Amino acid sequence: MDSPFPGSPLLHVVHDPGYDCPLPAGHPFPMAKFTHLRRQLENAGGACFHAPRSATSRQLESSHAAAYLEALATGTLDAKAQRRAGFLCTPELFARCALETGGTCRTVELALVHGLACNAAGGTHHAHFDFASGYCLLNDLAVAVHHARELGVRRVLILDCDVHQGDGTARLLHDDRDAFTVSMHCAQNFPSRKAASDCDIGLPRETGDGAYLQALHAHVPHLLERFQPELVLYDAGVDVHRDDRLGHFLLSDAGLYRRDAAVIEMVREREVPLACVIGGGYDRDIAALAARHALLFAAARDALAGRSEPVFAAAQPSGDAA
Repeated sequence: MDSPFPGSPLLHVVHDPGYDCPLPAGHPFPMAKFTHLRRQLENAGGACFHAPRSATSRQLESSHAAAYLEALATGTLDAKAQRRAGFLCTPELFARCALETGGTCRTVELALVHGLACNAAGGTHHAHFDFASGYCLLNDLAVAVHHARELGVRRVLILDCDVHQGDGTARLLHDDRDAFTVSMHCAQNFPSRKAASDCDIGLPRETGDGAYLQALHAHVPHLLERFQPELVLYDAGVDVHRDDRLGHFLLSDAGLYRRDAAVIEMVREREVPLACVIGGGYDRDIAALAARHALLFAAARDALAGRSEPVFAAAQPSGDAA
């Protein structure tokens, strides 16, 4: 069967310099990874970059309370709520997160045209209807589901492979019968109080490449066949890596690549559009962290080129200062 998507040797990537927003010195969130990732992707080649538009108030209100959005936009969120967010919630940070959310919406648009597209940010799955959590202010995945509906897509499957459960996404889409949330995560990790996804795959600490990939192959093909999505949103968090500060899994670089390549193959062989986001990743070595995120893009480029063997050049830091 011929593919419904036009062939293209280039991977469509959404990125904007505004994804990188200054934070106070010593802040644990690795904000600089977005700039490093763009540089590494440019060095690797094979990508066509697209600039996002900021998500509109109407788009954000599809998933968040108007009063909460107003507090974020004006920098008036109370101190307790800011501690839960993990950020000093300034208007500048809100603008950055609205741009990132718009980037995931743009990635959906590109995926529907080209079959596969990646946002070089996104995956803020801990953001809830009226509060922020775990470095997530706005839930770009939930907003993107509603954006897809406006583009004529009804059934959306969210495959969240970040090491932390996608609790915000699960709660925001709990009553949406045309959205199916799948979270494959470390069972003994944040958040301590889990939500109920449509399918939760909780794996034990110290899960390595073999057991992780076995679980992926045991569940995902069946879920795709069962739900029959018209679009898949894939959160490719790299905090499953063995060197991640917040992960507790033991995946290698090769394991990350094989995970991403497997997901891309599973979705593309069913001719379903696939929109990817990078998810979480926490390392003080920013170049190494960006290189882990770059494995998603390497797997996607290889899929477009018809390569079945991994190419790890993109996994090596480009020589940038961390």
